Amino acid sequence: MLDNKKAEASMAYDDERTSPHESVFEEKEVFKKTDTGVNFRKVGWFNAGVIFIKILFATGVLSLPSALYSLGAVGGSISIVAWGCFNTYCFVILGNFRTKHPHCHSIADMAEVVGGTIAKEATGLLFIIAYVLVTGSGIIGVSTALNALSHHAACTVWWSFLATVVIIATASIRKLEHVGWLTYAGFISIYAAVLIVVIGVTTRDRPAAAPQEGPYDLGFVAINNPGFAAGMVASCTIFVSSAGTSAFLPVISEMHNPKDYKKPLYFCMALVTASYLAFSLVVYRWCGKWVASPSLGSAGQTIKMVSYGVALVGLIVSATLYLHVAAKYVFVRILGNSRHLQANTVVHWGTWIASTVILGALAFILAEAIPIFNYLIALVAPGTMKDKAVFVLHCGLVLLGLFFLVGATYGVVIQIVDAYSSGTIGARKTYYLLAKFIEYYIVV
Repeated sequence: MLDNKKAEASMAYDDERTSPHESVFEEKEVFKKTDTGVNFRKVGWFNAGVIFIKILFATGVLSLPSALYSLGAVGGSISIVAWGCFNTYCFVILGNFRTKHPHCHSIADMAEVVGGTIAKEATGLLFIIAYVLVTGSGIIGVSTALNALSHHAACTVWWSFLATVVIIATASIRKLEHVGWLTYAGFISIYAAVLIVVIGVTTRDRPAAAPQEGPYDLGFVAINNPGFAAGMVASCTIFVSSAGTSAFLPVISEMHNPKDYKKPLYFCMALVTASYLAFSLVVYRWCGKWVASPSLGSAGQTIKMVSYGVALVGLIVSATLYLHVAAKYVFVRILGNSRHLQANTVVHWGTWIASTVILGALAFILAEAIPIFNYLIALVAPGTMKDKAVFVLHCGLVLLGLFFLVGATYGVVIQIVDAYSSGTIGARKTYYLLAKFIEYYIVV
């Protein structure tokens, strides 16, 4: 009997030779390595890096040129680099914490370690809200692409519904190991589409959205002076474009060796930050204030259709990852302490499918309620002596987060209200009054 148990343990840990200390940490992992059940732990560090990149390099890059118009080329460039470094550092903190507490599958589990059950539930709720919102932004991106590609008179809501069905179906792929293969196609797709637009805008005499005859103001400035609301939305948009690192934690939980998390992190953040900086600057330099949002429409109708056609797979995969991460959180919360977590049972599959369908439906509803792309992305923002200095710095991060929570939410509300007032989006009286109430509440 003892020999059989030893043999099973040897198979479960494959070719790894772990010390007793490492074995204790391995036993605390959410997903165990197993040959008899569902083995989630098959994601290598390079595949994890590609998943990280695809989580970030999606809707964020499409809204950055508009943010640069608000902040100016220099101010926007500094913001892109600074926020990229900031978000990298923040995830190193999270990754180190998870290494010491390997049972943490999500940011909510970390909150429980620090602040108990109340902190866990509050953080978990915010996590779900955030990723349902970004899934909604992904649905808007896909429906926008379908609208650009089709001359059919179908209502935008129907395109959004179709996008939601496809996203729910792909997000229901159970293991990140398998979803990860989609991210290769998704990354190539969105990267190629952005390159097409970047090249396309440089071939035009003037931006597609600018007056095609007579003099016009390009609106390209090194330093701009936006109002508080516009500046907060722009800064928050740049911050959010590389701030999806909380979604990396569930990916780490499915890595073959979670302690390798820094390899995919640095690989991801270096590529994403450099790409954000280069692409957004080129589009802003050639389009100025005539940048479309999303920016794939900035090079004219033909380039718009081509780029959206190329980007369609990438947009779907991005929303797939957002929904998958949110659903996996719910899935683990429900089945985490039961045998169904890694067993092919009816309860296992029923819980997983229900999680993706319900959260996907909520994302669809929100996508239709807040139909302005860049505002929806920004709305997501509303997280020895050396040791003492680090502690003070981390307290400062909390204060900075609170500042952005209030300031960016205020800016988003102001711009949504202005959009409804100016007719940029169809007025819905109830929603308009609610936004007015929130604006008044924040100001007071």
